[in-house]
Amino acid sequence: MWNLSQKALAQALKELLNTKNLDNITVKDISSYCGLSRQTFYYHFSDVFDLVRWIFSTEALDELGDSNTFDTWQQGFLKVFAYCKNNKVLVLNAYHSVNRKSLEDFLYSQCFSLLMDVVDEEAIGMHVSHKHKVFIADFYKYAFVGMLEQWLDDGMEQDAMQIITQISILIEGDVKKALQKFESK
Repeated sequence: MWNLSQKALAQALKELLNTKNLDNITVKDISSYCGLSRQTFYYHFSDVFDLVRWIFSTEALDELGDSNTFDTWQQGFLKVFAYCKNNKVLVLNAYHSVNRKSLEDFLYSQCFSLLMDVVDEEAIGMHVSHKHKVFIADFYKYAFVGMLEQWLDDGMEQDAMQIITQISILIEGDVKKALQKFESK
């Protein structure tokens, strides 16, 4: 459960982003905006980008729910796209900030986690090493995040469901085939 101070700081940052670029928002700005002390901010977060990471990890993870199976991965990725669109100002500010790596690391981490669950599910009954499963999940993680970053670069204009459908068509059966190729006989 989110702490009220953390929620207030997150909301303050989101509101400040309507008038300032993320790179120009300070801890003092955020604390003053929501009426909390800088000490309270630093009790919860090490810097502004730590707050951004926290927002992504708490809000987006709440959105993902149980979308980590072979049958539901499309809904999981669609939720990631929807979260980005619903939080466009925050996401684009983080994406275009000097600390863009925070957003990329978050996206890679979430995609890898979701994909690893799918790979593990598809590998049931097969003898594939963990190292090879990780390689497969990593491969698709980079493809998925790359597509999402292209979508962000294009201003989130393309229909997210269309992108997910195209990815689904493109990779249909490929995870299973990759596992079979790595299966130790």
